[in-house]
Amino acid sequence: MQIKVLVEKIKENILRDYDKEVDKVTVQEMHNVVAKIAITEISKAWHESEIRFNENRHAYFLSAEFLMGRAVQNNLICMGIYDEVKEALDQLGFDINKFEEIEDMALGNGGLGRLAACFLDSAASINVPLKGYGIRYKYGLFKQTIEDGFQKEYADNWTSFGDEWSLRRFEDSVKIKFNDLEVLAVPYDMPIIGYENDNIGTLRLWQSEAIKDFDFELFNNCKYDEAIKDKTIAENISAGLYPNDNTYEGKVLRFRQQYFFTSASLQDLLRKYKELHGNDFSKLVSLNTIQLNDTHPVIAIPEFIRLMTLENNMKFDEAFNMSKEIFNYTNHTVMAEALEKWDISLIKSLVPEVYEVIEKINEKLIEELTELKVRKEDLDKYEVIKDNQVHMARLATYIGKSVNGVAEIHSEILKKDTLKEWYEIYPEKFQNKTNGITQRRWLASCNKELTELYTRLLGDNSFLKDLTKLKSLEKYQDDKEVIEEFIQIKKFKKRELIDYIYKHEGIKLEEHFIFDVQIKRLHEYKRQLMNALSILDIYFRLKDGELKDFTPTAFIFGAKAAPGYARAKAIIKFINEIADLINNDIDVKDKLKVVFVQNYNVSYAEKLIPGANVSEQISTAGTEASGTGNMKFMLNGAVTLGTYDGANIEIVREAGEENNYIFGATEEEILSIKDSYDPVEIYNNNKHIKRVVDTLIDGTFSDGYEEEVIETKEEVVEVAEENIEEKEAQVVEEKLVEGTFKELYYALLKGTHWHQADHYFILNDLDRYFEARIKLNNDFKDEFAFAKKCFINSVNAGFFSSDRTIKEYAEEIWKL
Repeated sequence: MQIKVLVEKIKENILRDYDKEVDKVTVQEMHNVVAKIAITEISKAWHESEIRFNENRHAYFLSAEFLMGRAVQNNLICMGIYDEVKEALDQLGFDINKFEEIEDMALGNGGLGRLAACFLDSAASINVPLKGYGIRYKYGLFKQTIEDGFQKEYADNWTSFGDEWSLRRFEDSVKIKFNDLEVLAVPYDMPIIGYENDNIGTLRLWQSEAIKDFDFELFNNCKYDEAIKDKTIAENISAGLYPNDNTYEGKVLRFRQQYFFTSASLQDLLRKYKELHGNDFSKLVSLNTIQLNDTHPVIAIPEFIRLMTLENNMKFDEAFNMSKEIFNYTNHTVMAEALEKWDISLIKSLVPEVYEVIEKINEKLIEELTELKVRKEDLDKYEVIKDNQVHMARLATYIGKSVNGVAEIHSEILKKDTLKEWYEIYPEKFQNKTNGITQRRWLASCNKELTELYTRLLGDNSFLKDLTKLKSLEKYQDDKEVIEEFIQIKKFKKRELIDYIYKHEGIKLEEHFIFDVQIKRLHEYKRQLMNALSILDIYFRLKDGELKDFTPTAFIFGAKAAPGYARAKAIIKFINEIADLINNDIDVKDKLKVVFVQNYNVSYAEKLIPGANVSEQISTAGTEASGTGNMKFMLNGAVTLGTYDGANIEIVREAGEENNYIFGATEEEILSIKDSYDPVEIYNNNKHIKRVVDTLIDGTFSDGYEEEVIETKEEVVEVAEENIEEKEAQVVEEKLVEGTFKELYYALLKGTHWHQADHYFILNDLDRYFEARIKLNNDFKDEFAFAKKCFINSVNAGFFSSDRTIKEYAEEIWKL
């Protein structure tokens, strides 16, 4: 596109849409204009891509989350017009970097949603016909602020300034019927632009709207709330991501969401098929395949059978057999609480016809297992309907043609533990598909300087299409000029991060500090608490003079805790209390800083990841399915400080364990000690560990709940150390206010009636974590040697491109 033409288009659109001159336009208005021009530019290619998609075999990706992030920069890069747009905006006196102020499209919680976004990007870029289906939540996850150390949640209405990257397709709306109401699913289509090709994928997100949104008769009779009742209920379905399901009402809303978007997606799929093939379903399975991204969309299985039998006059057995060919299931977790189960009564009350299908599926399962000579007493391990609940992971594993994990260790755990009984009778179903990331966003978009270095060294930027090409740059690992340039790029990205943190948090960091970063969803198994305790240990040892010649380090956290997850919120408060202590202690101001950034999201990650020296990946071995943040850090030149968990294992295989810092118990070690593990013994015999754990109860910090908690330190310690009966333990536990530091202390040393003490083996790994940190800290002093480790990590990240992952899905699961 010619710069002169582009400048005129921008000016014309600003005048038409906002009646303004360019120098008066806001950042949001300029973004909207650029987005409109870009959408117009790709419209023909998008239309042609959709035709090709429907005519050939294709895949659908059903996911409750799509954490797309800010679209503008990535889209312009993929279109190949970023430089032209930048120059045009420069001529108009507008800095393209201001687009960083645009709101994220925060329709996801973490890795699951970001992975879905990377998959769509890769599919479009390597010409894999994949369409995403999800929910167009009105409010993103939530906006987080830290107030007096506590997480506070505020509504994130990401569409309040418009959504120029989406097109409302009302003509494709479908009705979704629950037992108590009927709503309209209205699709919004977002283009997924392939990198420098003519392929445009689609993410179709469904918005729930009332069929009859206003009852004038009720309104006229002064029944104002009743007049808009249907509208309120309908809009709530797509209002917010993951409603708190601590209550029955929350569970109902969450189930409505899952059924709403899966039913809408299947109806859409069938409508498009019938437009081309009528009611001849003989090609349905050969043309379509569906990937269920975790258990959230698994209700699609019985809904598919219901649609085929009740609305398309197909016999049950034929529809059932089709379902076993068309669906595939990706498992993302070994956490029992995340393997969803729904009460029978809830499903029957909302979608009774769907429940009838589930009953028939369960009957089919029992018949099949009986034929496979499974013992009658073992059937309850498999049954989809058991203990008045529908087990969604079992349903997905039984019906899914393929079942995959998302890292080598995770897939092995599924086979030998989580889904062991299923693997024993259906081994052919199981595969591994190690997760990946898109280098377009996580290198080209967020780290242009490193991209330019690699482009110059390789002679072109073909690695943005094939990331494995970076491997050839390993020959430069001892080249002083190259490594020095690599060092200077990292320092530049650190300065950018310093400015960004100062702008958003008011905390000033210094470039010569090690930037040690842990950014991910706040969950106990990710062990942010272990990181916090270890920082305290370093702090106390510095104060005592035990640590000599310590390289200054800034420990940076970013995380959101689910609104109903009280213990996670207590950990956030604890980290911020530590930050307050350390950042205000003049004795360590030249050695330590702790920052908890607010409202961690994709845009923040795009600053944090390129600026990091150290990537914290410290989950308990055997708990993190894969991780993708670890891959983003690796690609941008950070070393991994982590456990033998998730994709960490594959990272050190690719880049060398000698270039990373791996510590802690392996999954096998954890399994061998889990029944005999005694954290109290560690606590009593290690003065450093005892000291940091005691800060939870000894008054070092305030958790803000002192008046509500009646226990003294002595009472809590007594409970923790005595071998008391479970019933008594429950009584004492109930006295503790959930979400307090005392409750954290109690969970570490005594446990709860649902978890053993120190369930994630924090105290077990704390010493080895400290040793790994000190080794890293000492190694950092040799700038060239440490940078060489980082460089080797970066150029060996090729395996972790989501292009590779999608290619594997396409060839080995979807058969595209």
